[in-house]
Amino acid sequence: MSTDAIVMLKDDHKTVERLFKQFEKAGEQAFKEKRKLVDAMIEELTTHTYIEEEIFYPVAREAVPETRDHVLESVEEHHVMVWLMAELRTLDPKDETFDAKVTVLTESVRHHVEEEEEEWFPEVRKALGRKRLQEIGLTMLDIRPKAPKDPLKIRSAHA
Repeated sequence: MSTDAIVMLKDDHKTVERLFKQFEKAGEQAFKEKRKLVDAMIEELTTHTYIEEEIFYPVAREAVPETRDHVLESVEEHHVMVWLMAELRTLDPKDETFDAKVTVLTESVRHHVEEEEEEWFPEVRKALGRKRLQEIGLTMLDIRPKAPKDPLKIRSAHA
């Protein structure tokens, strides 16, 4: 497993995308499977969001001041996502709004990932270099177990 911070974040993106695709393939009445998939999405996204906000975004913003607007927009996108996840945590998969909320979450995350990976991760990689990204990745690994389980404990939930 790579300790490059950007590779780690992209790996998280791939994990969540697999969950999204499994959800999209689940049958309309696959309520237990959908609950399990959404719980996994929430866990992955909560941890990922925590790591980005606590470690990666501050370092990226300092290293590449031009990413300021990207970081601020990303935090606002996180704000919307964590509130959706908080609602989904307790929502019955049989509720008529469940699939719609998952669809909005999926679309929001996909948009967010596209912006990160295509627009500003390359700038951050160029500014920081491999060695520094590996150091940041080790810090991200250390903090991962400390990530909250509740999406509303993420900093952006209250931004």
